[in-house]
Amino acid sequence: MTMGIGKWIAGAAAAGTAAEYGFAGCFFHRTMVRTNAVRQRTRDVSGTDWGRYISEIQERKEWVKRQPHKDVFIESEDHLLLHATYFPGSCSDRAVICFHSYASEGLTDFSSLARFYLEMGYRLLVVDERAHGRSEGIYFGFGCLDRRDAVLWIREMIRRMGQDCRLVLHGISMGGATALMAAGLDLPPQVKAVISDCAFTSAWEVFSSVLHKQYHMPAFPVIQIADRMTRKSAGYGLDECNAREEVKKAGVPVLFIHGEADAFAPCSMAYELYAACRSPKELLVIPGAGHAEAYYKDAERYERAVRAFLRRRNLD
Repeated sequence: MTMGIGKWIAGAAAAGTAAEYGFAGCFFHRTMVRTNAVRQRTRDVSGTDWGRYISEIQERKEWVKRQPHKDVFIESEDHLLLHATYFPGSCSDRAVICFHSYASEGLTDFSSLARFYLEMGYRLLVVDERAHGRSEGIYFGFGCLDRRDAVLWIREMIRRMGQDCRLVLHGISMGGATALMAAGLDLPPQVKAVISDCAFTSAWEVFSSVLHKQYHMPAFPVIQIADRMTRKSAGYGLDECNAREEVKKAGVPVLFIHGEADAFAPCSMAYELYAACRSPKELLVIPGAGHAEAYYKDAERYERAVRAFLRRRNLD
């Protein structure tokens, strides 16, 4: 009888382990692989009703597309062809490099902010991050790989604009994490500021939150298994780069923006990032705003905060 119970327990444990690996594998392929990612899944857990903004976004996107622009391509360190859209604007010495959110692309996320910046007289480089839009890649970088690509885009803008240019990095969600993680690197002196909108701390922590909120299950051991899969396939760990640690090394001012009702990257992450940042910093929390909704929820307050932040850095 005891031996039979032991075999049953061992069999149940094996079945449980197999189920955990199966779920982790499904989770990895649904979230990390370009061909399987569906942005609607992120929207479902984000706390944002995008339907109310569609007409406004489309109108601004059409305006942006009518502005002079060109496609720009560079090669990543691991030999991917990366794409961005360049807007020469009024040809000033100031430019914003824009990094979009997960499973999106540059001109989708930055249509409204592109108009805002172009009307301020900035040049723009709107990036398609690796494995997004017209950029090559199979696996998403979640900021860890993208921050290296960001340095290459910075160098490309310096090459185009000259050594006296002044650059701002502005990212949304995964793009915000990219900008913050890049801030921890030894950036060229032409980078003068970073604006991070609803960034997460790390892929590990935001996925743990999603597992809890969307799937109603603990992160362990799914995240640990998915982390091993990511290391083997994509070449980095889910917590290898943590924006909270990177901003401790930031050498440029940072404006943190977050929606108070963000259900994807909890607003608590913004407070953690702000507290950890060692460079001059500012924080704007928009009441009632879900994930990536801050600009649309209160565009006037958002624009006022960005203008004031840039003015204090002599970038207006």
